[in-house]
Amino acid sequence: MTAVEDKPTRLISGPGMLLVWFYGVMVVGAVSRSAYQISTDFQRAPLAYSLSAVAGIVYGFITYTLVRGGETARRAALACCAAELAGVLLVGTWTLVDHSAFPDTTVWSYYGAGYIFIPVLLPISAMYWLRKAQNTVKP
Repeated sequence: MTAVEDKPTRLISGPGMLLVWFYGVMVVGAVSRSAYQISTDFQRAPLAYSLSAVAGIVYGFITYTLVRGGETARRAALACCAAELAGVLLVGTWTLVDHSAFPDTTVWSYYGAGYIFIPVLLPISAMYWLRKAQNTVKP
C-alpha cells in the first residue's frame, strides 16, 4: 500500500472547501424539503418530490466524495456533477416547456430558481474545480 492510498490527497483545499459548504447546505435543503413533502403530501406531486429526494442524495454523495479525497473520489464526484448538471438542465427545461408536469416545484425546477440558481451553477463550478484538481491528485 502506498502513502497515497493510506491518505488520499485532499480535494477540499481552497475553493474545494467552499464547494463542500455549498453542497452541504444543498443536502440539508433538498433532503429536508423532500422528506417533508413526501411525508405530508406525496400524492400531490410524486415526481417532483421524488426528484427533490434524488437531488438530495446526489448532493450528499458529491459532498462525501469531496471530503473523502483521492483520485477515485475525484473521478466519482466529476461523473456525479456531470449527471447532476444533466438533471438540472433536463428538469429545468421540462418545467419551462410543460408547467403541468410538475404541480409543485423540485430543487431543479426552472434551473434551481427557488435556490437562487445554485443547482445549475454548483455542478459547473465543481466540475471546473475537480478538473483543475486533477493535476494535484496523484493516483
